[in-house]
Amino acid sequence: MTPPKRTQVSEPALARKNMDMDVVKLAAARQYLGASSDTETIDWALDDVVFHARVSGALDRLVALGGLNDIYAEPEKRPRRARKS
Repeated sequence: MTPPKRTQVSEPALARKNMDMDVVKLAAARQYLGASSDTETIDWALDDVVFHARVSGALDRLVALGGLNDIYAEPEKRPRRARKS
């Protein structure tokens, strides 16, 4: 017997959560984002985290393939050239 095939959910699954959080940070994020509610603020913030993680992963794969130079890597030690006098 084969396992049932997984299908994508057409709408996002929602879960009610009860959390303790810094109200100053939440208010600042809400104002910065222009969100109309705390729920919208958290949702947008999570979207942003997921987006940045995906972009970072894609860039890491490009670097691994040799498609980008890692500007933060240690520079290669090059022998110094003698100055002409």
